[in-house]
Amino acid sequence: MNAVVAQQASPELLEVLLDVLGRFLGFAVLAGGTAAIAAVAFRWYSDDELPEGVGVLLGISMVAIWLNTTAALQDAIIGETPLLDSETAVYTVVTFVVSAIAADGGRRIGDRLARDVFVLAAPRTIDDVTQLVRSAGRVVTLELPDEIEDVDGYDPVDDATKADLAGQTLHFPRRLTVDQLRDRFVDRLARDHGIGHVDVEFAADGSIEYLALGSRPAGIGPTLAPGTVAVALRADPAADASPGDAVRLWRRDGDSYRPVTRGELRGTAEDVATVAVDADDAAELEPDADYRLATLPGNPGAERDLVSLLRAADETVTTLAVDEGDPLAGATVGSLPVLVLAIDRGDDPIALPADDTALKAGDVAYVLARPEALRRLSTGSIDGADGAVDEAVDRRTER
Repeated sequence: MNAVVAQQASPELLEVLLDVLGRFLGFAVLAGGTAAIAAVAFRWYSDDELPEGVGVLLGISMVAIWLNTTAALQDAIIGETPLLDSETAVYTVVTFVVSAIAADGGRRIGDRLARDVFVLAAPRTIDDVTQLVRSAGRVVTLELPDEIEDVDGYDPVDDATKADLAGQTLHFPRRLTVDQLRDRFVDRLARDHGIGHVDVEFAADGSIEYLALGSRPAGIGPTLAPGTVAVALRADPAADASPGDAVRLWRRDGDSYRPVTRGELRGTAEDVATVAVDADDAAELEPDADYRLATLPGNPGAERDLVSLLRAADETVTTLAVDEGDPLAGATVGSLPVLVLAIDRGDDPIALPADDTALKAGDVAYVLARPEALRRLSTGSIDGADGAVDEAVDRRTER
């Protein structure tokens, strides 16, 4: 009797299993196809990969909408659910798991296909810069020059990085203005290759005519003022001490402490403190001694803060010597595309000169500017100064 029932139930069970597997396959195709379409659209619009979570969410959402619609129709037409509650829960969980896996796979496949197709379809030659930055429906391509220069006044980028970038082709989203394209290009180099400063000039045909790179100073060294060094000491700073505070160092001498020197606290880690002190006073510090730091009011010197800010800024400080017959001779400070900090005229130095101050032969001007402004000065172009000076002043004021 039992054998007969089992034989009759086997075809029905097999039919149910095939039906369930078919539904799982359909849901997987629905989720994967949705994620693939979304990945293609996202790659076409932004030239970037669709985030993993977004692709999975879109695929599962389409499956959830289908399940809710099917359940609502069954309740309205049949009036009852053919599966038990426990079976429904297991069925739903397995459906979402399968759909999530299929959605991630579809996202990867769609992104790969879109990347290959759009790279092949991207324009290789651009007739003008307007077409370059406003080409609707196409990916913007930039080919880096084979020769990459160093930015004057900045630390050079290592040769391996420049060799890796030389001749590369970068892709950017469509519908970008020239300034937006420049910002995207600089951000891409900073994010992917750690480039701190970029001086780029676009030619009339949209290609990169000039490219120079410079690295941003890293670590504590570039922020130290001349004549100072940073030392690590086993010390006990005040509980509310923070980097930048002026401190006095006291060294244990038996059962008491005696003052040694003054400095600037740069950082703490447990019982170790990093302090910037004068180079001459560093010789008096003993590496194995115990120190105590007393926080002082004010700061150790405004010149240290100025040097630290200048070294960490996007601009650089350099000198411009004005010789006989130089185009800069007779030019006013306000007409230069740089911010003039001081003018050295031998016995008559001028700090923060007024805009109407004219440069003379024999002057040495200390200027603050970005690399492109310094390059314009070196080529004899001193137009467009007012906006550049105002921009530099605004940046200094914000900081």
